[in-house]
Amino acid sequence: MITRSLKSAYYSLLKYPMRSSAWFYKTFKCPPSGLKVHLGPGQGNYLSGWVNLDANFITSKIDLWADLHHPLPFRDASVNIFYSHHVIEHLPDKLLANKFAEMFKALAPRGGIRIGVPHLGNACHKFVQKDYTWFSNFPETRDSIGGKLMNFIFCGGEHLTALDESYLSELAKKAGFVDIQFCLPSKETNLAELGINSQVLSLEHESDIEYPHTAILEARKP
Repeated sequence: MITRSLKSAYYSLLKYPMRSSAWFYKTFKCPPSGLKVHLGPGQGNYLSGWVNLDANFITSKIDLWADLHHPLPFRDASVNIFYSHHVIEHLPDKLLANKFAEMFKALAPRGGIRIGVPHLGNACHKFVQKDYTWFSNFPETRDSIGGKLMNFIFCGGEHLTALDESYLSELAKKAGFVDIQFCLPSKETNLAELGINSQVLSLEHESDIEYPHTAILEARKP
C-alpha cells in the first residue's frame, strides 16, 4: 500500500495540473447532457461507455484526470447517473455534504446516484457479536476483534470517514435527493439506467447477503 506521505506529495505536486485538467474538461469538453460518470475506477474497475474520473493517472485507466477533493467538473444537468464504489470514504467528512450537493447540481432531473461504502453499521454489529470470520485481514493481519474492526473502518489510515445507511440518507436528503433506497451489492438496483445485469453490478462483490460489507445507496434528483 502506498504511504500517506507519498500520496500527499503526489496530490500537492499535481494539485494545479489536476485543477487545470478539470477546468478544461468542464469548459470545453463536457457535453450538455447524457453523461454516465464513474467516480474513482481505480486500477481495475473501468466502465466502458462511462466517464471514468480518477486522480491517479499512473496506474488507473481513466477518461478524466481530476481530484475529488476539488469540485466536480461537470456542467449543470449534464449527468444522467453517478456511480461510486468504495471511494467517498477516502474523503474527509467535511467534504461529503459538498460532494453530494455537487452531484445533485450536475444531475439532470430524475438523474440517479449509486454510492457504495464500507458498512459501518454491519461492522459494529459483527464486532458486538465477536464474529471474527466476517472481517478480513486487510490491510494488516489482526488477531483481536477490535483490531479487525479498526482494519475495516480505517483501512490503515486510508479511510477518512465512516458511513452507514443513516448517515448516507442524511447526506442525500440534505442535498435534495428523493427516492432514497438501499440495495444489496451486486444483486439489486432500482435504477433503470443500470439494469440487474449491468457491468456496474458485476464490479461489486459480497460474501454476506444478510449483513453486507458494503452499504449501497441509490437516490434520484426530483
